[in-house]
Amino acid sequence: MRNQPKYSIWKNAGYAFEGFMEVFKNETAFKIEVSIAVVVWILLIFAPFALIAKAVLALSLFPVLISELANSAIERVVDLASPEYHKLAKYAKDAASAMVLFSVTFTLLIWIFTLAIIYLES
Repeated sequence: MRNQPKYSIWKNAGYAFEGFMEVFKNETAFKIEVSIAVVVWILLIFAPFALIAKAVLALSLFPVLISELANSAIERVVDLASPEYHKLAKYAKDAASAMVLFSVTFTLLIWIFTLAIIYLES
């Protein structure tokens, strides 16, 4: 039997935080998305909406952040595995970029429908 290190939620949380900070420091798009999310979350605190609407709008921003983190991870792995240009590397990066685009579209649709419902109910 090998001596495996004990599982540590704190150590794993530390790795997650390091990953978040690395992407935040090195990816302009992620900095912009995080900044927008923080501003929107603060503004939602003061918005005259029902709590459920605020929650839906606030939580809808997470898919954008999650997909941008996944996009960054995919880009880094592709760059490591294929330093020179390769058609499949391009396709992988393009698919990751499409994931971000779809998440942004998804979030925008949630905002449009939620705000329309709020408007129609008032």
